[in-house]
Amino acid sequence: MLDFSMIFKIGGVGILVAILDKVLKSIGREEYATLSNILGIVLILFMVIQLIGDLFNTIKTMFQL
Repeated sequence: MLDFSMIFKIGGVGILVAILDKVLKSIGREEYATLSNILGIVLILFMVIQLIGDLFNTIKTMFQL
C-alpha cells in the first residue's frame, strides 16, 4: 500500500517549487526559476522511481520470481 507520507512529500516539493518559481520570476531571475522547476521535477522523479522499484520488489516477492 502506498505510504501517505510520500504523497505529502511530493506535494510539499511541488508547493515549494511553485513558490520559489513565483519569487524568482518576480525579481527577474527567470533562468533560476526554470532551473528550480527542472530540479523539482528531477527530485519528484527520483521519489517515484523509488516507489516503482519497491512495487517491482513486492511483485517479485508475491509471485516468487
